[in-house]
Amino acid sequence: MVKLGSLSQIKPSPIPTNSSSSSSNPSQKGILLKRRRAIVLGPSVVVASLLHFYNPISPQPSSHLALAQQQQEDELQQQEDRSVHLFQETSPSVVFIKDLEIDKSLKASPDAVFLSEDGNSKVEGTGSGFIWDKFGHIVTNYHVVAKLATDQTGLQRCKVYLVDARGNGFYSEGKIVGVDPAYDLAVLKVDVEGHELKPVVLGTSNGLHVGQSCFAIGNPYGYENTLTIGVVSGLGREIPSPDGKAIRGAIQTDAAINAGNSGGPLIDSYGHIIGVNTATFTRKGTGASSGVNFAIPIDTVVRTVPYLIVYGTPYRDRF
Repeated sequence: MVKLGSLSQIKPSPIPTNSSSSSSNPSQKGILLKRRRAIVLGPSVVVASLLHFYNPISPQPSSHLALAQQQQEDELQQQEDRSVHLFQETSPSVVFIKDLEIDKSLKASPDAVFLSEDGNSKVEGTGSGFIWDKFGHIVTNYHVVAKLATDQTGLQRCKVYLVDARGNGFYSEGKIVGVDPAYDLAVLKVDVEGHELKPVVLGTSNGLHVGQSCFAIGNPYGYENTLTIGVVSGLGREIPSPDGKAIRGAIQTDAAINAGNSGGPLIDSYGHIIGVNTATFTRKGTGASSGVNFAIPIDTVVRTVPYLIVYGTPYRDRF
């Protein structure tokens, strides 16, 4: 390493005082001038090179920064595109359910009132469901249609709003096919003549992991086709069922679920249904969701629904 202080110790060779010898030897005079220039310029060159060597700030090329920013924006855009595509593909399989009570004072028949949609009926509640097959079977929660399932007056009706595979909206009356209060599940049947339905794509709840993304589609507070996004927050939870027993193995999620979401699908990032949105814990006295929400695992649904369609009751109730 060259020390800057050592440059000051350099002394030029004595210049002869004999004027005749200086004028008579021009080459020697040139050598002396070059040496003086080296002495004067030398410190400046060394200082400049050392400052460059020790400069800790190395500016990043603007092109690299712009490229990194563009990559980040592309990733965010891809995530948004996936969410939009997932909703567009799945939402036609989700239905909006209205639980109605026909005005018994009307002279017209309840069926005529139902078909007319003239407001002569009272909305007892709303919920969600999803298309199970192309024959018009709809899966939802039992508590969504509990009044219809236990009706003794003949005035309860269930109106189901659907979208067919071509994107045409229509509604039809939902008839109860089977119920399982122990797992809070019910199956409705609607008339789909002239319409082709798009059933959901069934996934599996076996092998789910806490932290993986999930999506809920439903009709909270009557707002149709609402998408909420969250993660699987917990597995193997226990929640109460309508018959007072416990539903074990429930999926916990922070995807927003509110009144009207019940019966709708919880789906994974591939658009496969992994659960049926069922319950949310609310802060006592407020009615506000706490963000702790639950869904019935789809593996439980797959084991139950075929028996409800064929026999009207779960397998365990047949014996």
